[in-house]
Amino acid sequence: MQITLRVKRYNPEAPEERRSWTQDYKVDVPEDSTVLDSLIQVREYVDDSLSLRCSCRGAICGSCAMRVNGHAALGCKSKVQKLLGKDNVIAVEPMGNQPVIKDLVVDMTVFWDKIRQVQPWLQPQGPEPEAEYVAPNEAMQHLVGVMGCIMCGACVSDCTVLEVDKNFIGPAALAKAYRFVADPRDGHAKDRLGLYNKAGGIWDCTRCFECVQVCPKGVAPMDRIMALRDQAIDAGFIGSYGARHAEAFASSVEHSGTVNEMSLVVNTFGMFNLPKLLGLLPLAIRAGYKRKMPPLFHKPVEGIAGVRRIFHKAEEQQKAARG
Repeated sequence: MQITLRVKRYNPEAPEERRSWTQDYKVDVPEDSTVLDSLIQVREYVDDSLSLRCSCRGAICGSCAMRVNGHAALGCKSKVQKLLGKDNVIAVEPMGNQPVIKDLVVDMTVFWDKIRQVQPWLQPQGPEPEAEYVAPNEAMQHLVGVMGCIMCGACVSDCTVLEVDKNFIGPAALAKAYRFVADPRDGHAKDRLGLYNKAGGIWDCTRCFECVQVCPKGVAPMDRIMALRDQAIDAGFIGSYGARHAEAFASSVEHSGTVNEMSLVVNTFGMFNLPKLLGLLPLAIRAGYKRKMPPLFHKPVEGIAGVRRIFHKAEEQQKAARG
């Protein structure tokens, strides 16, 4: 079958105004072809100037990560038949949030720098064992999912926070962080949580689910970040805006069944944090002008007793889990 690959290209050696462009390649490929198969065919038989990365072709190495039809994916795992639209066009771009070196090849220095930020190595505490550090099987089984990460960078590519805040540690690094916090052989979980609790860490995730959607190995980085938040609060890191926001949000829903947006802001930043509260005045004025200001008086919803029972049961389950 014939398809069109619409490839976003980049040549750093070209004049600045001509460095980036989109190029269409029409190729005949077998029905079971992948995007990577098709790109290799273009490079080998149509245009040998096309640059891309690939290695295993079996969704193991992660080197062929790219954006396909607007979302990060592994080229070797992306079947052409499932991606074709009515016009038989597949859009291919380099990964996002990382500088492009040439065509579909990006500089992953940003990715690896963020991985290093979370100290991705075991830090045992106490005397070294004579043979090896033994971990319970059930504890390691719990970590199988997150240890499936192949470091492809797909989640970093599509992270909406990294698009606007380059200081965010990012989903891949924080998923790796969870792997060490949850490892029973590591003796510095609280120190780690304190590190991840700082600006650019666990509280900067906006829960957009993009990293969950694009991860080719089901690591679900956002879920790991949410788990790190819970553990940070349990460890006593409750003074950050993120932790206070989470507590205020839950308290508001437990109290009335919905979020009291007025009290949420005050409880997050603190009643006496005048610089922060005054900084929100322009937003409040615009909201009022658009008639989007939350109500001053917040009333509980019908059936609030049922909502409170849910919270009470969840608290009991948490206490039981902690022993």
